[in-house]
Amino acid sequence: MNKAQLIKVVREELGPNASKQDATLALNASLNAIIKSVAHEKVQIVGFGTFQAKVRAPHKGRNPRTGESIQIPASRSVSFKPAAALKKG
Repeated sequence: MNKAQLIKVVREELGPNASKQDATLALNASLNAIIKSVAHEKVQIVGFGTFQAKVRAPHKGRNPRTGESIQIPASRSVSFKPAAALKKG
């Protein structure tokens, strides 16, 4: 499912009076709230799951082509842990 398809589903859930623009605004507002919040704290949506920022420490790695040892810098990523209801689903 891509974003356009998700907007279509949200529009259907909002009811017959909802426009595509209403659904787009609702989806974008939700996604932006998650993006802004996950930078500072974990975001838990009951029945869906938890988004949490993770920091990877710098570490050593190897260039697979040359075998040379390289330093991989620290990085940030977001992890998602699905709720039990979503796992069953």
